[in-house]
Amino acid sequence: MLHLGSGAVYGGVEAFLVSVASGSILTRPEFALSSAGRLLDELEATGRPVHLLPGSRLSRPWKVWKARRELSRILTANPCSLAVSHSGWTQILFGPVLRRHRIPLVVWIHSVDTDRPWIEGIARRHPPVRVLMASRYLDTLTRDWYPGIPRQTIPYPVKPSVPIPAEKREEIRREFGVVPGETVILISCRFEPWKGHEQLLQALGILRDQPGWKLWIAGGAQGPGEKERVTHLQELIPSLGLGGRIRFLGQRSDVPTLLQASDLHCQPNPSPEPFGIAYVEALYAGIPVVSTAIGGAQEIVDESCGVLVPPNEAEALAAALRALIQDPARRHTLGAAAPARARLLCDPARQIAEFEEALVCSMPLGAPAP
Repeated sequence: MLHLGSGAVYGGVEAFLVSVASGSILTRPEFALSSAGRLLDELEATGRPVHLLPGSRLSRPWKVWKARRELSRILTANPCSLAVSHSGWTQILFGPVLRRHRIPLVVWIHSVDTDRPWIEGIARRHPPVRVLMASRYLDTLTRDWYPGIPRQTIPYPVKPSVPIPAEKREEIRREFGVVPGETVILISCRFEPWKGHEQLLQALGILRDQPGWKLWIAGGAQGPGEKERVTHLQELIPSLGLGGRIRFLGQRSDVPTLLQASDLHCQPNPSPEPFGIAYVEALYAGIPVVSTAIGGAQEIVDESCGVLVPPNEAEALAAALRALIQDPARRHTLGAAAPARARLLCDPARQIAEFEEALVCSMPLGAPAP
């Protein structure tokens, strides 16, 4: 099975590909990426074959031709039973090559690019044999894309946290200046406008006179746009009266540990999250999740493990956070139920097996075993 991805940035999709690489049993996944970076390194660490294709842009036809020629060379030397495209861009770029080699294509829809709808429009010229997605929200949003093609919703596999001892938790909190009794709120995601960093700061500005809380912002800026976003957020903090209460932790490889050292997770998306692996990671860590009642969050967070508020309503978000800051017992109750909720949705062995079964069912009769 050949998975086609970009690798230019690292987020939930890339974490999913690493889970597939490390957990597949029924199939032998290989990966073809157009960019070197963290994803390439993590995939290679699993021992799975990874092919690095020449970088290309649709506006540079000679680069597209070069990338397609390299993929064709790889497929000639190392035939595969099925290919999985993880973006509209890879579907456009490599669909003609797969068709020429008579390799069936499965499309995993991870998100919908509302800024560039033409990408998905062109991608649909290369129809797949099956369409997969991680949420009912995405299924509903893309229902008319491939009429007559089998569709399946499979929530992402997400690995549970490795529990840390209480001493380690307190050590981390002391390192970041948290005093006993303070509530730590954590947001850990890419610095995209739709992730909700600014909405969270606006809500916390309403709580500036509420004692006993701190915010950790984990994540590194990927690209110029995200760097500008970080600068904007840093400039916003003093105007909201939040100086000294917000800490930017930078790029981290220990987010599951940070989650266990915090008290609640808040990512108040102003527009829908296609799924929300960050929510699941927080639930596995045993802390409540506060988010907005749109998109994938509604399929992950329920009243047993968190709180959902309307999007773009700072007062409602502030009220939800205030209630949890002031009520440690409720935080404990929600956090105690959180891991079971995460396992119910995203147990890695079960979800990877379901994904692999969908791929095997997509293979034409008489195809070689994966």
